[in-house]
Amino acid sequence: MILVLSLILALVPLAGIAWIFVSGMITLSPPSATVDGLFMTLILLTVSACFLLNAYLEARDKGFLKSSDKKKAVAAPAATPAGKSVSATPPSPASTSNAKVPEKVSS
Repeated sequence: MILVLSLILALVPLAGIAWIFVSGMITLSPPSATVDGLFMTLILLTVSACFLLNAYLEARDKGFLKSSDKKKAVAAPAATPAGKSVSATPPSPASTSNAKVPEKVSS
């Protein structure tokens, strides 16, 4: 239902752009346009693009369109060099450093 509604609401602004050309706010021969005609055309194109994007995303989610996301293979874990162990937690700074940390002396 949302897909059909989005498609209808995407076509209505395109009809408005056709009306702008028919009414003469924008003419192709000789080339001329009013500021109202130009900005209204831009606004209507933006509204139409938003509804078309919504229709595309809805159709992709419903499975009407093929998407490349489903073809992605699961990445295999990287091979570790022989003799090296892999731990889930990073080593703590105290275990990697042999240097002694000076203690605070209170006076």
